[in-house]
Amino acid sequence: MLSPYYYQLLVIASINVIMALSLNLVTGCAGQLSLGHAAFMGIGAYTAGILTAVYDLPFAVALVAGGAVAALFGLLVGIPTLRLKGDYLAIATLGFGEIIRVAILNMKITGGPFGLRGISKHTNLTIAACAAVLVYWTMTRLMNSRFGRALVAIREDEVAAVAMGIDATRHKVLAFVIGAGWAGIAGGLFAHWFRYLHPSSFAFGTSVEILSMVVLGGMGSLEGSVLGAVVLTYAPEFLRGVSPFVSEHRMLFYGALLVVMMLVRPQGLVGEGTTGLRGSKLRKLKVFERFQIGKARHGLAATRKKSGNLKDSTDTCTVKEQVVDLAIGSGAGSKGAGVAGQVSGGGDEHAGA
Repeated sequence: MLSPYYYQLLVIASINVIMALSLNLVTGCAGQLSLGHAAFMGIGAYTAGILTAVYDLPFAVALVAGGAVAALFGLLVGIPTLRLKGDYLAIATLGFGEIIRVAILNMKITGGPFGLRGISKHTNLTIAACAAVLVYWTMTRLMNSRFGRALVAIREDEVAAVAMGIDATRHKVLAFVIGAGWAGIAGGLFAHWFRYLHPSSFAFGTSVEILSMVVLGGMGSLEGSVLGAVVLTYAPEFLRGVSPFVSEHRMLFYGALLVVMMLVRPQGLVGEGTTGLRGSKLRKLKVFERFQIGKARHGLAATRKKSGNLKDSTDTCTVKEQVVDLAIGSGAGSKGAGVAGQVSGGGDEHAGA
């Protein structure tokens, strides 16, 4: 049987996994940098905590309501702010996070600076772990759908995605809403585990911590978000038990560890932004494309020498069409065809060679 210490670490790790996956959808998959994600967690936490502590509603209803209210705020914030890009979007989301923190700090129903007390304890390891697995499964299905492929296209080149008919603003806002909803559910679990809420728990530092989990694991990687959340949850506690000196300065070593990891693995612990089998297929098709282009070039050169009647206009674009046909015909299936299209579209570097 687990000790209460390790049991609590597992619960916190499960909640952090949900937060990392929700932010990964916005930042890693859609390419929109958000620095106020902890605000949605706070909205969900206070909503669920107030509904159970003040209005005595069932835990499940309060948890869903917390996610729904956070998603609503995500919609209200996402519509005006997601038309911004880069640093401007980051500053806008940072400002939203501070607005929410100050609002909670000055509202009577939230307990103000004294915090919200009297929340019943409903969260346990089973509920938190099942919620994390459910979010991971939903995220996997989402990223393998047409919507997920559209988000990746927007992240890689928004102008090209819009030119292909993708409604970039709509997809980004929807990703923001879904991510905010999941963060609200994580906040509800957080509230009913610790049974006490304070505005400082959802400040800018928490947003940076969640973003660090996503970056450390690998932007756009689902497995990376899970691994990053687990590693950064356990790392400070692991350093606490190394030695008295390390324990006293553990946050210094914790920061140094992050710096070293970013120098050694700047792309994150897992992958290059592609996930699971889908990422493996993409990498295999890229290798297959390079091999077939070289093979086709040699074949065309030999044919020119023999016949002498081929025009020089036969270029790499023609070769690429043959390569894509080979990739689709080699058993890649319907999903493979979509990936092959991405590979052929992303191979302009060969055209300039």
